[in-house]
Amino acid sequence: MVRMKFSTREDVEAPIDQVFAQISDFDALERKGRRWGATLQRTDTMPAPAKGMAWEIDFDYRGKRRSMASELLVYEPPSALTFFSRTGGLECRSEIELMALAPRRTRVAVQIDLSPKGMSARLFLQTLRLVKSNLNVRFKKGIARYARQIEQTARQ
Repeated sequence: MVRMKFSTREDVEAPIDQVFAQISDFDALERKGRRWGATLQRTDTMPAPAKGMAWEIDFDYRGKRRSMASELLVYEPPSALTFFSRTGGLECRSEIELMALAPRRTRVAVQIDLSPKGMSARLFLQTLRLVKSNLNVRFKKGIARYARQIEQTARQ
């Protein structure tokens, strides 16, 4: 089966509790998604962050409106978050693990695993393989940029 994985690690100059609080601030992440033009709708009724939280997300990609369902599978403060998302025939498992390296230093490991569940998704992943090295660089830069934002917020 055609699969694609992306992974990276970043060390963040902030305590693990602060890092986890920021990456699990779902209200702030929803606002950021809306600023990027996505439409997000919570589909669960949980009053606080917990395993089972779910969203329906609509966004534009390559000139078409796409829909994605996403669910929080693992919520283990302050060390782990795992999401499962499905859009069309593409499934995505996103894992975020935190490890305290020192009282004010945290390692953030992010892994994304894409799996096709249909012919069009398989073809899509095949085309992505052609530019995987470029996508990997962009993925790592994006996680590094987010880590620096977490550090700035932690200093305030």
